[in-house]
Amino acid sequence: MSNHPNDIARRTRLGIIGLGLIFGSLAIAFFRAQVLDHDRYKLQSEENRLRAIPLPAPRGIIYDRNGEVIAENLPGYSVSIASAKNSDSLRSELKRLGEVIPLTERQIEAVLRRYRREPHRPTVVISDASFDIISILEEQRINFPQLIIQSVPKRFYPDGPAVSAFVGYTGEINEDELNLPQYEGYKPGHSIGKGGLEKQYERELRGREGVRYDEVDARGRVVRRASPEMAVDPLAAPSIKTNIDLDLQRFIANLFGDSLQGGVVALDPNDGAVLALYSAPAYDPNRFTGGIPANYWDSLMSDKRRPLFNKAIQGLYPPASTYKLFTAVTALQHNLVTFDEKMTVPCHGGYQFGNRYFRCWDRKGHGNVDLTRAIEVSCDTYFYQLGLRIGLSRLLAGGVSVGSRKKTGIDLPEERTSKYPYGVEYYNEVYGARNWSNAVILNLSIGQGENSQTVLNMAHMYAALATDGQAARPTLVSRSTPVKERLFKVSPEQMEGLKRSLTGVVSAGTAARSRLTGVVLAGKTGTAQQSGPEGDHAWFVGYAPAERPTIVVAVMLEFGLSGSRAARIASAIIGHYLKVTPTSAIQTRG
Repeated sequence: MSNHPNDIARRTRLGIIGLGLIFGSLAIAFFRAQVLDHDRYKLQSEENRLRAIPLPAPRGIIYDRNGEVIAENLPGYSVSIASAKNSDSLRSELKRLGEVIPLTERQIEAVLRRYRREPHRPTVVISDASFDIISILEEQRINFPQLIIQSVPKRFYPDGPAVSAFVGYTGEINEDELNLPQYEGYKPGHSIGKGGLEKQYERELRGREGVRYDEVDARGRVVRRASPEMAVDPLAAPSIKTNIDLDLQRFIANLFGDSLQGGVVALDPNDGAVLALYSAPAYDPNRFTGGIPANYWDSLMSDKRRPLFNKAIQGLYPPASTYKLFTAVTALQHNLVTFDEKMTVPCHGGYQFGNRYFRCWDRKGHGNVDLTRAIEVSCDTYFYQLGLRIGLSRLLAGGVSVGSRKKTGIDLPEERTSKYPYGVEYYNEVYGARNWSNAVILNLSIGQGENSQTVLNMAHMYAALATDGQAARPTLVSRSTPVKERLFKVSPEQMEGLKRSLTGVVSAGTAARSRLTGVVLAGKTGTAQQSGPEGDHAWFVGYAPAERPTIVVAVMLEFGLSGSRAARIASAIIGHYLKVTPTSAIQTRG
């Protein structure tokens, strides 16, 4: 082996260069770790040491027009589990937890779905835990260091079923909703509005989630709460003030009790403010908070009265004789009738058209009446002939123009569109060009046939009768100047005649038992025919005071049998709002 000085010097130089490269690489690596990647490694270290705990924000409080609480937040408890390594380890932990508290397989699967969606976020196990469950888990805390038990705001509705028709309820966001653009930024376990105002104004009511940090050891056990400076407090959403009169809403709920079913809408005809909106039977939105119990859900679904179906804004019913006013409006607009005009055939209990005899509701007949009296006593025979005089084309066009085939635009997400033929072509498409006759006019002219309206839409249309032919869009939350549209236009004299006829219905017509002490009530009864053994639907739509209306009320009783019955209920509602007394007592169906 050569030990020549030159070889030794060369090897020495190579060794020095090699060591220089090694130490240089180490220096670069240390510089990158300590300087360039400092934040990343610090974050990883902090994530191993600190556990982020989301802090739910309280939803905005919902008030009525007088500042009474419709929806608020109470203290509740949630149970979550810190991020697991994988689904299998989480399932194993949940199985072990299920030996301590009741956890069904369905609940476990729901937790796993939440975890798969957001594996790095604490996974909600129970969103609304009872105090008993919390007590058990606190005793077992040492055996479940990954559990996170925290106080959270819980949605509460002081008046429960009385307000469910318009306030809706809250519930956990589901997989389908998480994929919708309007819920961008939401996480599994978050609560959202599922109906009514809670859903309509979700973004306004949501609030901003906060976060706190806990220091944990290598086994995930909490050592101490991290510095408060690191936390971000949740931000409660602003409150919402509605147009609802909670006192009136409660009165209506008590009036219906457990025996009546149907829908009620009360609104101010001047600005469209919804004073009350009720559907019977109702459900308790408080039972939906944190997940609806299976037995309660089953009871709702098996109830033939359909408590989850909003009869005020979703139910479609023939408006019956309440619609005769709009038949009259169409005739007046075309100058086809005057208020003192009588028809060719007097009412003797019905009207012969072709080979069919169309009966009047009063088999004894009303005699030879004019338009004013025909409205007061609701004479079908008169309106059969008035409809024929108008003609199908003009009758349909008139119905469309007053809004009989559209939504009102109320600020609720569940409103259904009312149904009404768009034109003569409708019958050709449905029945065939030769399979129908002008007999359809007779049914349409008295609010039957191919005409189905929501209770809300009838209240909206009568708001136009209560004012000057214009109706403001119904609103539960007023944000700006009322949006009005003209539904029809008649002369001032004709408008006065319509109002005079409607007051006559209550003073000397089909709603004569529904008068108010000291206040003139105007309105129209209706008895909507329907197939089935339960009986006909009962309607009344009216307003008061007749000379300067401040409230319009539409009442529809499913299987209520007669419009006069609905009129007495509407009279009581209006009387309560105006602080006056009805002249007759209310009779409810047992």
